[in-house]
Amino acid sequence: MSRYFPHTAYAEDQPLAKTILTTHVETRAITTGTIIGAGIFATREAIQRLRKTATPSPAGVVVPRSQLLLQAAGRSTLWTIGIVSIGLAGRMWGREEIEWKDRSWRLMENQGQLETDDWTYGGMAAGLAATALLKRPVGLVAALGSVGTGSVAGTLGYMAWRYGIHGGKRPE
Repeated sequence: MSRYFPHTAYAEDQPLAKTILTTHVETRAITTGTIIGAGIFATREAIQRLRKTATPSPAGVVVPRSQLLLQAAGRSTLWTIGIVSIGLAGRMWGREEIEWKDRSWRLMENQGQLETDDWTYGGMAAGLAATALLKRPVGLVAALGSVGTGSVAGTLGYMAWRYGIHGGKRPE
């Protein structure tokens, strides 16, 4: 869901309604899944430190904590995408085309949503670029975790920019 999709003056004329709404929902699933995965990882780490135990690594291989975080975020993101996809299908099952168009049109009309998407997609691209620049293979799950981590960073960047620097106000 971004400003690059076509946007019409009237909701009933909105093209690509299902694509726009699905893209919006899946993008939010990536961000949400990453936050959940990071929370699970942080909780697991805190419990291990409190108990002063370490998780045994297979065959004595030491995996960096950053890699473990990205894997946790990636796994959680995959689960969240699956659950949210089922939720979207269940919510929109049997809905008329105009309902898809209206929801998509409202998303495209909302300037705050478009700005959030710009920052989120920029963060996702930065996360993917960071993974591509690594000198060691990370796997697809950790790469997805990196994209998700970038989406969270982009969303936080947007919030700091819009509400911290600009005080939530838009130019008139």
